[in-house]
Amino acid sequence: MDRRPPDPGAGWRAGRWAAVLLLPCLAALTVLTGLAGAGTASAAPSAPAAPAASDGSLIMVLDSSGSMAGPDGSGSTRIASARTAVGSVVDALPDGYPTGLRVYGAGKPHGCDDTSLAQPVTALDRTAVKDAVAAVRPKGDTPTALALTKAADDLPATGRRTILLISDGESTCGTPKPCDVAAKLAGDGSSGLDLRIDTVGFQVKGAAREELECVARAGHGAYYDAPDAASLARQLVRASQLSADAYRLSGTRITGGDTAAHAAAISTGSQGSQYLDTIGPGETRWYAVPLDAVSTADLSVTAAPQPGVPVTYGDGVELKLGTTGEYSYTCDTQSAHFGQDEGAMTLTGAVSRVPTAKHTDDCDKAGRYLLSVHRTSAPTSDPGRWPVELRAEAETPLPAGTTPAAARTDYGTAPAPVTGTPKDLVGGTGFNDATRVGTGVWRDHLLPGQTRYYKVKVGWGQQLSYTAEFANEPVLDDASGTADTFVTTSAFAPGRLPIESASDVRGERSYFGKPLSVGLGTVPVTWTNRWVTGDAADSVHSAGDYWIAVGLGPDAAQLAKNAAVGVILRVAVTGDELAGPQYHAPTLARRDGGGAQHRRTDAAAGSGSGSDSGSGSDSGGVLGPVTGTDLLAAGTGGAVALAGVGVALLVHGARARRAAYPPGSPGPYGGPYGGPPTGPYGGPPAPTLTPTRQETRTSPEGTSPEGTPHEGTPPDAPTRPQTQNRNGFDGTDHRGGA
Repeated sequence: MDRRPPDPGAGWRAGRWAAVLLLPCLAALTVLTGLAGAGTASAAPSAPAAPAASDGSLIMVLDSSGSMAGPDGSGSTRIASARTAVGSVVDALPDGYPTGLRVYGAGKPHGCDDTSLAQPVTALDRTAVKDAVAAVRPKGDTPTALALTKAADDLPATGRRTILLISDGESTCGTPKPCDVAAKLAGDGSSGLDLRIDTVGFQVKGAAREELECVARAGHGAYYDAPDAASLARQLVRASQLSADAYRLSGTRITGGDTAAHAAAISTGSQGSQYLDTIGPGETRWYAVPLDAVSTADLSVTAAPQPGVPVTYGDGVELKLGTTGEYSYTCDTQSAHFGQDEGAMTLTGAVSRVPTAKHTDDCDKAGRYLLSVHRTSAPTSDPGRWPVELRAEAETPLPAGTTPAAARTDYGTAPAPVTGTPKDLVGGTGFNDATRVGTGVWRDHLLPGQTRYYKVKVGWGQQLSYTAEFANEPVLDDASGTADTFVTTSAFAPGRLPIESASDVRGERSYFGKPLSVGLGTVPVTWTNRWVTGDAADSVHSAGDYWIAVGLGPDAAQLAKNAAVGVILRVAVTGDELAGPQYHAPTLARRDGGGAQHRRTDAAAGSGSGSDSGSGSDSGGVLGPVTGTDLLAAGTGGAVALAGVGVALLVHGARARRAAYPPGSPGPYGGPYGGPPTGPYGGPPAPTLTPTRQETRTSPEGTSPEGTPHEGTPPDAPTRPQTQNRNGFDGTDHRGGA
């Protein structure tokens, strides 16, 4: 299946261990030990003035050859515009971010050894960088290759290192060619945190542009075109900010095995474990994890390629979890593909092992399990290795004799719209530094090719719904009516499990700079949802932190006039929070300053407020025939407000390149991109749904034992099928996202 990052996943899911969800206020209620819901989050988002610490570094390499002294068409010189642009870069970078400046062609009228370090790579000193660039006097030749070589030496030996080359022409110093040097310097990214080379062409064309594009491609970076002074500043800010705001990786470094026999050992640990590895095109990495016979286990993989590097629709990662021994059985599979060709963004997939109660299934046994991660890549895609972050978690089963509440698969009564003045915040770069939010209205900005992450506490019996709204955005004069990109959103449950969207909800849409909205919503959090098949409920089975990811396509760099595009996030956590997952769990109460008791209906409060609709019914009964679109439109307010400009939360799916894949035609990799010319509400066509996950058990005799429900489950709880072909709602053409 093709899946966009971060993608609403498909397939039956398992949950997270419940110990971390205990509420201190329930300590006296011993009957609820191990069953308590998530606590109340703070009212304000954790949005520090500067982003979280990064292991990255940046050096700008400025062409200061004689041609930079020429006019730029605005009444100024190219070097003067470059000075202003560099000043904009350092003003926008986070405090302390390691930054330096190297120049070439500024020392003498002629010479191919003319390059110097104007400002060493140290904790950001804005004044020093501005003073250094102000002192540059262009006069000489263009030794681009030598400047790149020296710049690589200027950077720290480890971490996410970025060279940002700014030039108005091609090299004048013969061999070696800059493109060859870039390829040698960047290598294949085998460390996973190696060198990236971005280039900005200032008023270039022909051979000069081709050379800069080649340098960026060979350097696992991106080329930015700057035809004038304003675009130079805009593109430099974008490139430098993407360097500073790259996905913050966290974990213990390991090297996955190249075969199952050499699988690297990982574990779920007492609080979950996290690991870092790299993977190259066409490679398969193997990991071995011990699992007991009773705990649910989730294993997620997040790939964090260099943002914006060339990819194709079918590039991605494919996960498989299986048993070991004389006979091996596949327990779960999932694929996460970009589904777009604008450029790489983060990808996340997850596989799970959910035991049955009688432990007769082949994947219920205690023992050593194998996780394989395979990277698919087209010949035209960037060949650099991708950093991958693995997380392994195990969830303790319910105490003996506990009967969980019945599954909740309907969205219930639509809550009141979330309104209010937006609060400014800065989203995180990934799961590890996601910004805390709650019910309310929030405002952030996205760079082209960037995905921002937010986390929300959602308790037992509660629901999460949200929209990400994009308003009128100034577009470039030559892009109006022609250029387009995409906006995307995805949600993740505890364990980083991708959440499927409802059949009438869309998490990705084409973007032309006009108002639109994307969003998702969940069913109530219920333990037994893990056994539900065929809909969007199975991932929503554990209380705790849920994640929201919102992304903007890389081609927005060819569309938007501003360096970053604004987005309004409307979040609603609704429903009574229950004390645990058990049948007839009481509603949690909280006290205000005057001692009055109130039902807890939200995990955090923002500037807006959500409605306490959607009862936390003990019986798990349906609360009315409300669809996912109804929930989002009413609960977050954005869809209603933007309805007049064609907002449509549609079936999560196809947005093929219109020129290459018109409605009804097949897409790349054989994926079905066909469909009616328009979808509901006049939006893009809904995709042809295809199986997105398969789970197959094969015993030595070719048969499998019948699955049984968990001990203590309600009599009407579904049994787990032994062969499962799930129709997900992610479709087959997903524009890249987190």
